[in-house]
Amino acid sequence: MNNSALWYFESVNLYQILCPHKVKTMADKHTYNHYKKDQFIYFPDEAATHIYMIVSGRVRIGHYQEDGKEVISAILTAGEIFGELAVAGEEKRKDFAQAMEATIICPLSITELSELMKENRELSFKILKLIGLRLMKLERKLELLVFKDARTRVIEFLKDAAAWKGKKVGFETMIPTRLTHKDIAALTGTSRQTVTTILNDLKDKNLINFDRKKILIRDLTSLK
Repeated sequence: MNNSALWYFESVNLYQILCPHKVKTMADKHTYNHYKKDQFIYFPDEAATHIYMIVSGRVRIGHYQEDGKEVISAILTAGEIFGELAVAGEEKRKDFAQAMEATIICPLSITELSELMKENRELSFKILKLIGLRLMKLERKLELLVFKDARTRVIEFLKDAAAWKGKKVGFETMIPTRLTHKDIAALTGTSRQTVTTILNDLKDKNLINFDRKKILIRDLTSLK
């Protein structure tokens, strides 16, 4: 299992443990936050006081370069956690979080999380592991953006997605996804046109197939 897959599973497992609505002693004190499409959950330089769990919907995480260009680092779905760097001492957000559609979020304050971590060493370890995996994932993304060409970045994205959410169907791997070519372009630092060209070329070579709901990889070992 690669780092992307580990990050996803650790994130979802923690959601089941941490969401206040799943903890009897905390359920009555919490409400869900509802966000409309394109509404920001937090901005860069805001105080990092909470971590967030996605109940439903999708959230994109990104930052702005000095020239104002927007860079997307992750697109997250139900069950995943974000904002966890606040646990590692981040005082102000370096990135933004934005709802991509109607989204419901379960927030948990760092104070409440600290109390839970004091009571549960295993939980502390899981959270630190999640942070470490997140940082490793970001480091890998940066390496791809700096040293690899567009085709390699898109192919590595497909391999990561297969490890992350792929389901084996015989020798093939099916990735259920609602990501558009524009989304994939944002995540791989390429243009939408380039992504479309690369995916169509892979499809013409019978290495993949795709529609609006899924990507099917014929043979992961042959994908290059």
